[in-house]
Amino acid sequence: MDFTTWRHAFKLDPEKTVTDEQLELLAESGTDGIIVGGTDGVTLDNVLDLLVRIRRYSVSVALEISTVDSVTPGFDYYFIPTVLNSTKVEWINGLHHSALREYGHMMDWDEIQPEGYCIMNPDCKAAKLTGVTEVPDEEDVVAYARMAEHLFKLPIFYLEYSGMYGDPKIVEAASRVLEKTHLFYGGGIRNGEDAKKMAEIADTIIVGNVVYEDFKAALGTVDAVKSVSR
Repeated sequence: MDFTTWRHAFKLDPEKTVTDEQLELLAESGTDGIIVGGTDGVTLDNVLDLLVRIRRYSVSVALEISTVDSVTPGFDYYFIPTVLNSTKVEWINGLHHSALREYGHMMDWDEIQPEGYCIMNPDCKAAKLTGVTEVPDEEDVVAYARMAEHLFKLPIFYLEYSGMYGDPKIVEAASRVLEKTHLFYGGGIRNGEDAKKMAEIADTIIVGNVVYEDFKAALGTVDAVKSVSR
C-alpha cells in the first residue's frame, strides 16, 4: 500500500519486545503500515529479526533509519528523517551525506522517502540526541511545515511529540498550510479517543509506545482512526 494512503501505522522499536501473537494481531488489525524504528539500541540483528517476523503478513512495512548500520534490504519503504529543528547539522544533512557517499550508487530511490521531522518534546530521547532544546510554537511549526513542502519538497512532514499528546491547534495549523506534503502525527496516543481526535487533523496517525504499555488500547486505535473520513 502506498504510504500516502496510510491513515494509521504502528511504530515498533527493535529494542523492545513484542510477541509473535501480538505481532500477528498488529499486522492483521487493519493498520495500513508498520514502521520499524527507534532511538537507542537499534542494531542490524534486531531490525532483521523484526523484519522477518513482520514479513509473514501482507502489511506494508517501512524502516525509519536512525543508523546506517541497521539498514537492510526487504522493506517496502525507507523513511529518512531530517530533523528540521535540530541544532546539530549531522541530523539535518550530515549523516545523510555520509550515507550517500557510501551507498548512494546502490539506493533504490523509489523506496526512499525523506521525512521532515519537527520534534515537539524537548525531554524525549530523540530531542536530546538531535540537539532539540526548545519547544517550537505554532508559528515555528507553520514555518517548518512550509519549509518541508516548499523549500525542500519533502513528501512527509512529521510532527513528533514522542511520549506526550500534542496540541491539536498546532497540528491543525500545520495541516492548513500543507497541500502536497503528507502530515504524520506521532506522540501520546493512549486510546482510540486520542487517535480519533488527531486523525481528524493529520493524514497519518503513528501509534508507538502504547503498544508496549496497553496492547488492547493500541489495537483499538485502528478502528478509531478508520472511523474518521477526511
